[in-house]
Amino acid sequence: MALLCCHCSLNPPLKHKSSFPNLQKARKSKYEGQSIRAMPVRILTVGKKRSKGTQLLVEEYSEKIKYYCNLEDTLLKSNPKFTSDVKTQIEAEDMVMMQHIKPDDFIVMLDENGRDIFSEEMADLIGDASNTGSARLSFCIGGPYGHGPKLRERADVAIRVSSMVLNHQIALIVLMEQLYRAWTLIKGQKYHH
Repeated sequence: MALLCCHCSLNPPLKHKSSFPNLQKARKSKYEGQSIRAMPVRILTVGKKRSKGTQLLVEEYSEKIKYYCNLEDTLLKSNPKFTSDVKTQIEAEDMVMMQHIKPDDFIVMLDENGRDIFSEEMADLIGDASNTGSARLSFCIGGPYGHGPKLRERADVAIRVSSMVLNHQIALIVLMEQLYRAWTLIKGQKYHH
């Protein structure tokens, strides 16, 4: 009978939480307990028809978020030109996305190369955006090949909701949950404790 070793160099043992000081440090949003302008939020997602499970979660979080701000969820058709050329698909999706963006929108692009943020920083992003004079906060989730050059140039900030690449439906659910969590942080409310 062969014995398996669980301490190989490819899989180092996990460190105890005390080895990661940031995990123990309490974080707070700089807007916690403050009154901020509840600017309308729009989520633009490039993709195909959502699964029933995804749609149920989107509706659940939409109802929760609408308690804090107006929310618009827009699904944009993936590959509107029905092309097999990736570059053409990205450009077409980029054009459709840009048609839904107004000059006075504050644009947050969700991108795998965007900045990792904590939940408290999402609350800060909402608060900071409300102080810019922008009319609306728009979150953009790209199609299977990501965002095109026009949106990349127009975006005010690029974030990622995970270090892993996520399907657009999963990214949407994570984003909506984080928006709800951010508002509870801003309002100083308990989320699930």
